[in-house]
Amino acid sequence: METSQQPSKKSYAVAVSLSAIFGVLGIHHFYLGRYLEGIIDFSLFVITMYFYLNGELLWALLFFVVDGLHTFVITIMLLTGSFKDGQGRYVCYPGQKLKQANQG
Repeated sequence: METSQQPSKKSYAVAVSLSAIFGVLGIHHFYLGRYLEGIIDFSLFVITMYFYLNGELLWALLFFVVDGLHTFVITIMLLTGSFKDGQGRYVCYPGQKLKQANQG
């Protein structure tokens, strides 16, 4: 049986922009249909703000670093065309060719 990978219907430029600008809020995950990841990202931001506003700067920094590193990795994956949307389709950069997968 032969299957081929299909590109996402979501815009590459919008996904990368949302990740780069609002990444710590998880908005790009909601845009791509990855709701659980979006909720986790947004929760990390809320926890960071909670600790910051309550004067617990070390904890706020810890959660911000975790959220920031996660956002950095996801943005790189989006830029390289190796991140999938909520339907399991790759968010392709312009001109990206997807490999044909042969399964037998």
